[in-house]
Amino acid sequence: MPERTPTSEEPTPRRPRRETVTRASALRAGGLPARRFPGHPPARSEISEQTTLGHTYVRSLMRSQLRAALTALGALALFVGPLPLLLALPAPEAVVWIALGVGVYPVIWAVAHWYVRRAERNERDFTRLVEGR
Repeated sequence: MPERTPTSEEPTPRRPRRETVTRASALRAGGLPARRFPGHPPARSEISEQTTLGHTYVRSLMRSQLRAALTALGALALFVGPLPLLLALPAPEAVVWIALGVGVYPVIWAVAHWYVRRAERNERDFTRLVEGR
């Protein structure tokens, strides 16, 4: 049987439009039920598999903890560092004990309190990032 060629009056057959079906498009269309995949969140798996991204996450935590420690050290050096100069001045013994007891310990306590709160906040933020909350 000879092949037929379309004449100018007959329309050429159109190819059907191609459509790519993905899980996201099927979910939008209501074709697939939404479900959560079991397993670890991506950040946790990146860290446990020791990938470059996981290494970056851990380095970020270490940098933030180091920054907090250096800030606390700088504050102590600023407030407690000049203390030997103050104690070198001729003063009665009671002034020395007042400077040490009233002046130094509250400063050390305040800096330590700030550092612990900052370190816990850094760890809490990191945990939120890793667990995907």
